[in-house]
Amino acid sequence: MLTLALQNLLSPMVLFFVLGLAAALARSDLTVPEQVAKLLALYLLMAIGFKGGAEVAHHGIDGTLIATLAAGILLSFATPFLAYAILRVTTRLDPVNAAAVAAHYGSISAVTLVAVTGVLTQLGIAWDGYMVAVAAAMETPAIVAALLIARRRTKEAAPSDSRATLLREVAFNGSIVILVGAFLIGAATGTRGATMLKPFLVDAFPGVLCLFLLDMGLVAGRGLAQGRRHLTPAVTAFAVVMPLIGAALAAALAVAIGLSPGSTAVLITLAASASYIAVPAAMRLALPQANPAVALTLSLGVTFPFNLIVGIPLYIAVAGRIAA
Repeated sequence: MLTLALQNLLSPMVLFFVLGLAAALARSDLTVPEQVAKLLALYLLMAIGFKGGAEVAHHGIDGTLIATLAAGILLSFATPFLAYAILRVTTRLDPVNAAAVAAHYGSISAVTLVAVTGVLTQLGIAWDGYMVAVAAAMETPAIVAALLIARRRTKEAAPSDSRATLLREVAFNGSIVILVGAFLIGAATGTRGATMLKPFLVDAFPGVLCLFLLDMGLVAGRGLAQGRRHLTPAVTAFAVVMPLIGAALAAALAVAIGLSPGSTAVLITLAASASYIAVPAAMRLALPQANPAVALTLSLGVTFPFNLIVGIPLYIAVAGRIAA
């Protein structure tokens, strides 16, 4: 695990993230234009989705794929209930804010998915392409779970006329559309499509990832600088411990299914990640009374750096020990 951690820490991707983080904390004027950042994110999600679809076309649909999808959905739906209980016992967050934070930790971070697959590729560890479909399936159940928690614990709920809008916002969130759409295109074109797009989607991937993580470091650093007041010891501890709990649950399910080491590492990482794109948008609509700064500071300012620097090497090492 120490070897993996050192390799990850000294990889260009992580070092560019650290550069962005340090620049933001030092109040440098270094920036990545917003439209460029969106283009980088679009490219990365497209590349991951397409390669995953091509792998599924090569692999075929079987019981393992279906079981893994079911496991991902279960993790996404169940984790917010556990996260909410921990937050209410260990912190002073009110029910609405606790439910909103819990939703972030039940859903997944597409950027963390990009990071772990990049590390696995760098290490030469194969993973099954259908894990992209599992990631897409894990976006939404956590949001539903959080709304159930909030409605049970408070008298306030999202207006009934907004429910259809909420479901549409979640289903057609840009990250989900490009991830699933590219996955379907990759599955339809298979090896032929993968060969055609290899220079664009494979060879250029590491460089684009470095630039994107530089921007994410800048965003995370600014979030830490602006949201420090929300980082009480108990809340900060949750942002580190909850990913490990999610990782442990995913590891148990991966062993039961019989996933490969690479796919086990991806599932563990997905369960350990926290959303800061899809869920914040949904929470603004469904729970407008929740303070978005709390969840975003935790997910982007604490959990994302923890997973990138410490978590991913740990998850890969554990997967190598426990997987079939």
